[in-house]
Amino acid sequence: MTRGDGRLTHDLDPQDAGPQDACGVFGVWAPGEEVAKLTYFGLYALQHRGQESAGIAVSNGRQILVYKDMGLVSQVFDEATLESLKGEIAIGHARYSTTGSSVWHNAQPTFRPTAAGSVALGHNGNLTNTAELADLLASRDAEAGRGAAKGETATSDTAVMASLLASFPDRSVEEAALEVLPQLRGAFSLVFMDEGTLYAARDPQGIRPLVLGRLERGWVVASETAALDIVGASYIREIEPGEFIAIDENGLRTERFAKAEPKGCIFEYVYLARPDTTIADQRVFSVRAEIGRRLAREFPVDADLVIPVPESGTPAAIGYAEESGIPFGHGLVKNSYVGRTFIQPSQTLRQLGIRLKLNPLRDVIAGKRLVVVDDSIVRGNTQRALVRMLREFGAAEVHVRISSPPVKWPCFYGIDFASRAELIANGISVDEICRSIGADSLAYVTLDQLVEATNLPKDNLCRACFDGIYPVALPEDDVIGKHLLEVQDQLPLEVITK
Repeated sequence: MTRGDGRLTHDLDPQDAGPQDACGVFGVWAPGEEVAKLTYFGLYALQHRGQESAGIAVSNGRQILVYKDMGLVSQVFDEATLESLKGEIAIGHARYSTTGSSVWHNAQPTFRPTAAGSVALGHNGNLTNTAELADLLASRDAEAGRGAAKGETATSDTAVMASLLASFPDRSVEEAALEVLPQLRGAFSLVFMDEGTLYAARDPQGIRPLVLGRLERGWVVASETAALDIVGASYIREIEPGEFIAIDENGLRTERFAKAEPKGCIFEYVYLARPDTTIADQRVFSVRAEIGRRLAREFPVDADLVIPVPESGTPAAIGYAEESGIPFGHGLVKNSYVGRTFIQPSQTLRQLGIRLKLNPLRDVIAGKRLVVVDDSIVRGNTQRALVRMLREFGAAEVHVRISSPPVKWPCFYGIDFASRAELIANGISVDEICRSIGADSLAYVTLDQLVEATNLPKDNLCRACFDGIYPVALPEDDVIGKHLLEVQDQLPLEVITK
């Protein structure tokens, strides 16, 4: 049995995460209800989609008040703050940064004054033509005789969108939206508001999820159905790709700004979405369990126990165990709060790596041949450290099964994967990856099997991180990327995305 060597060399910083989530957005129109508290609990349900910052904007019909800060939803808001946010309309946002650094100025919702009032905007996704839109905004400002606003330091695509919406002196926010939305490229699920109306829009590909729900006295828009459940809203339907919705005292109205060309993100089913969420009429937990069953049929192994890497590997591990007949067990205990703190670990503690996040149950795994099910491998550091740790705790064999194909391509639509050079599956074989992480065997579900598990047509899914086929054209390398607007000498506005 391999024993611990006493050295803290596991090569894994618990804050150096793998695929980072897209953001979470929530909006509610509900006169007579405590809309700020509804939004708070909606964001709580969406916390997994972004843990860097959180914010809520509320309108009382006369003005919009925005409160946002760095940290988790529960760290940003308290009872007194929520009590002060009175109104009939609210939008909320939980952010993980994909364009623009993780700083206060880039927290959302983004606020802009307009000719007739103001607008607040929250965005889940990532635009691919941000530089083009920034140029458009600069030209509009120049034509109108407006200079770049002083003191604005945000650097994300959301701020570009918000400033464009506010740049029409003779149009309402709704009219401006119908002018701006067709010019956006990439992934965007938006919630925004003026003083009297809640708006929502989804890109023509529908890359990121967005759903509509009904309250007894109002309407809710959210990234996932789980957020509807937590506030007691009934699920009505998905907001369609290319659809724009407005909700006010006259009810709900909808308009299409682009033809629908569905390309929903397949990684939502693998990792991003909560397992209790429904996307395209498919319960995410059921899809993940089915992926596990297909993994077991494709890549069986003689073993004593199936264990998940919690929490995202759990449904697939259950499916693998059901199909293979190998018992399912919990061999790893997760500390969910590591990596979600502003207290930076010392070098010594950082070198503890995965031990800060996962702790094996020695009496469960000792002497066992294990099937370890995880959702993905990005750099390989996590799996390498995990395999070594399981052997130290007495595992006889470690067979790794992954419920997604090899990640070979970066995402430009709202997931912050490593660069292509950092992706372990870029350029080496599965056998080489297996040797690299020290496993006895390694297998990934095939792309075709993953697609079949979703019960959706392959052409209706974005699979770019697995096959390199991007459904929305990408610009040149020098006009795309997380820090695009931070390296320009002049910023025409506060730019912000998730």
